[in-house]
Amino acid sequence: MNRVELIRDGILVTLARNYEINPDQFVTLSKQTVDSALAREAVAELRNEGYIEEEVRGVIRFTQRGYKAYKNQPLPYAYSQ
Repeated sequence: MNRVELIRDGILVTLARNYEINPDQFVTLSKQTVDSALAREAVAELRNEGYIEEEVRGVIRFTQRGYKAYKNQPLPYAYSQ
């Protein structure tokens, strides 16, 4: 797994946790995350795929479609043998 995927997964977990509390609330990413080129790439990919919306740079939330897609993904350790 590359670094962009790790950052993307971290963002998705944070967004899911917040979405389950309040789907309308935006999440503000840390300055360190916003300043990271890899994190910006991950956010751009998620936005382009329609998973998230960005109010302003670094302030994001799941779209309904994005949350549903996230919840339907298999867990990394749930591979069949």
